Amino acid sequence: MYNEFVQFVRTIYNSSDFIPLHAPYFAGNEKKYLEECIDTTFVSSVGEFVDRFEEITKSYTGSTKAVVCVNGTNALHMAMELVGVKRDDEILTQALTFIATANAISYIPAHPVFLDVDKDTMGLSPVAVENWLKENAEIRHGETFNKKTGRRIKACIPMHTFGFPVHLDELVAVCEKYHIELIEDAAESLGSFYRGRHTGTFGKVGVLSYNGNKTITTGGGGMLLFQDEKLGTYAKHLTTQAKVPHRWEFVHDHIGYNYRMPNINAALGCAQMENLGMILENKRKTAQMYKEYFRDNESIKFFEEPKTSKSNYWLNVVLLSDKNAQTAFLEYTNDHNVMTRPIWELMNRLEMFRNCQTDDLTNTKWFADRVVNIPSGVRV
Repeated sequence: MYNEFVQFVRTIYNSSDFIPLHAPYFAGNEKKYLEECIDTTFVSSVGEFVDRFEEITKSYTGSTKAVVCVNGTNALHMAMELVGVKRDDEILTQALTFIATANAISYIPAHPVFLDVDKDTMGLSPVAVENWLKENAEIRHGETFNKKTGRRIKACIPMHTFGFPVHLDELVAVCEKYHIELIEDAAESLGSFYRGRHTGTFGKVGVLSYNGNKTITTGGGGMLLFQDEKLGTYAKHLTTQAKVPHRWEFVHDHIGYNYRMPNINAALGCAQMENLGMILENKRKTAQMYKEYFRDNESIKFFEEPKTSKSNYWLNVVLLSDKNAQTAFLEYTNDHNVMTRPIWELMNRLEMFRNCQTDDLTNTKWFADRVVNIPSGVRV
């Protein structure tokens, strides 16, 4: 059975060589824009490609303001600073996420609370969030506090796992009820929409990532998305060292951050965005091929986008029957030069987060024993 799958992957990718999980796709104006950037000598944090990349992304996502950052992790850190997260606050998030989510919380430093995910999204469950808050939280003077620790619960950070949007309407409602700021970790979901609206635009701040393995890449990079233009303008100020504009003087009015994306990276991003539609269509067709291939398979299930959403299918997912089957699938495919990967180690199982609060994480543990990512790059 596993051999047949390997042969199928080789067929759709038309390759007998090593097949990666995901790889950058450069087929447009990348070299042209990089050369233009170099010719101007503005390869650092100032240049026309930075402004252009922000405007393109703002338009595509339907945001009021978009602000580039050096990477998605820094953007998450900045997002928490912007919504007022302080030292020792608590942040509700999911254990089923990449380490960047939890690391960024620790930079404040704040305390992550890891809650369960939904079976149909693999993302933070609004029901799990509300149930945990009912048991553990109390509202005092317009803010929510943990009755057991005494800490303020300031923000909630769902992550749209592999590009599958969480149930945003319900999560927004829970956060509003408890006066908790919503920050969307949309690092994996550029090109994903919930009820026709782009991910990253439902919370007070949304965060995108452009790491080398993402749907499009700038080599490294991130983006902050805002519906509040004033907050977005403030973010731009803070991420560029909080320097007050002047022709020659160096005056800074806040403790700022050197979170600026270089112009040379933004040049790559501009070219990549020009092909985003084609990339998403290609990836959707790949997902459909996998869906058809696994349709009648009783032991391996292909994970499909939630009914309320349109996913970018950044990384395609299959679910094995149990941990032993997951391990056997991973061993066979990787032994035969088809790259596959399990989901990340759960955050609460990592040494630095073992003492964090959690709920029972029932669905989270179920996914950890079954999820495998299969090749999902652009087919050429």
